[in-house]
Amino acid sequence: MNVFIWHVHGSWTTAFVQGAHRYLVPVLPDRGPDGRGRARTWEWPASVAEVTPAEAAAAGVDVVVLQRPEELNGLAEAWLGGRRPGRDIPAVYVEHNAPQGRIAGMRHAAADRPDLTIVHVTHFNRLFWDTGSTNTAVVEHGIVDPGYRYTGELPHAAVVINEAARRGRVTGTDLLGPLETAAPVDLFGMGAGALGGIEDLPQDRLHTEMARRRVYLHPVRWTSLGLSLIEAMHLGMPVVALATTEVPEAVPPEAGVTSTRLGALEQAIRDFIAEPGRATLAGRHARAAALQRYGLGRFLDDWDTLLAEVTR
Repeated sequence: MNVFIWHVHGSWTTAFVQGAHRYLVPVLPDRGPDGRGRARTWEWPASVAEVTPAEAAAAGVDVVVLQRPEELNGLAEAWLGGRRPGRDIPAVYVEHNAPQGRIAGMRHAAADRPDLTIVHVTHFNRLFWDTGSTNTAVVEHGIVDPGYRYTGELPHAAVVINEAARRGRVTGTDLLGPLETAAPVDLFGMGAGALGGIEDLPQDRLHTEMARRRVYLHPVRWTSLGLSLIEAMHLGMPVVALATTEVPEAVPPEAGVTSTRLGALEQAIRDFIAEPGRATLAGRHARAAALQRYGLGRFLDDWDTLLAEVTR
């Protein structure tokens, strides 16, 4: 198929474009949010083609993958020469995020759209979003396996948060200080430099640096299931995480510690720092669990099945 999709989430899109289709990705001269084009810090296959607005308007498109309200509300139609997703071209809306706000007001932008399918990345998200009568599905995350890289040579905790300063309590940025009483916490991610962390690493180097740390810390209060957590598990890292949203489903007990008690998380970090052998064993369990549930093959198979149903 020819799949039209914006480059919105780099890690998720990196897995998505590994499939057997041709992927048409909008590009603009400034490479801003509405035209980033091909990724520069991730490795994408040759089947990903950048398209300008003129090229997109003339392109044969079998299915549109929407990911933002603005794409649904006119942006995609403008790029596709007046063809409306859902009406003129089959379309799905991938919801990457957990809903924000009061539980009674978590109405989705694509609710009550019989011409669309909303695809959630976790079962937790599908449970909490109000999508009305729109058809929904869940395709859980999958990632390109970075391989087992764990050394744990540094008695530190690694955490990956993009825009940690801006996102604050949502991503648990405020918890990093208190948890540093257990071990030094090394922050990675976009904008991490503002908080003394490390940013702008290519994905391959980021994975290597993460795996040098003894434990992976996931302090997130309320977002969708972070791909960095799944990547850390693939790397063979033991996990210490807040037991919120989908995390208790993703991290089995043998792979680490999940809790809503800060004291328990602090003690878990201390224990893994003090016992490298235990950390290594938990990390191997984490990798096995991640490969089974979040492997790339299962992810692509699920998407092939869904796209076939939608275009049929």
